[in-house]
Amino acid sequence: MKVINIKNVESKKVMMDGAFNAYKQIPISKADGTPNFSMRVFTIEPNGYTPYHKHNYEQLNYIIEGEGILINENQDEIPLNEGDFVLVLPNEIHQYKNKSSNKNFVFICCVPKEFE
Repeated sequence: MKVINIKNVESKKVMMDGAFNAYKQIPISKADGTPNFSMRVFTIEPNGYTPYHKHNYEQLNYIIEGEGILINENQDEIPLNEGDFVLVLPNEIHQYKNKSSNKNFVFICCVPKEFE
């Protein structure tokens, strides 16, 4: 069993090409012995974004705070708000953006532990 507060988890800048002002924390990881999934927390600063990308595994998200948008493969902008859940299926192109100029956009992202 593990209990940890997000304040005690190291935050690292997302270094993937196409990311801007995005940070990742991994409070539950394969190093903790999780059998299947890792839990990550992304913080996207004002006007920041994740890369426009896809991967061959599902991604489960929960919006903790702020407002943002999810861009899909059709370039549709889907509004996201605190309390929303998102399922990104394998190979779906997606990008998260913070449209705010003064508030962070924060969400949980669960992925298979091999891809944390």
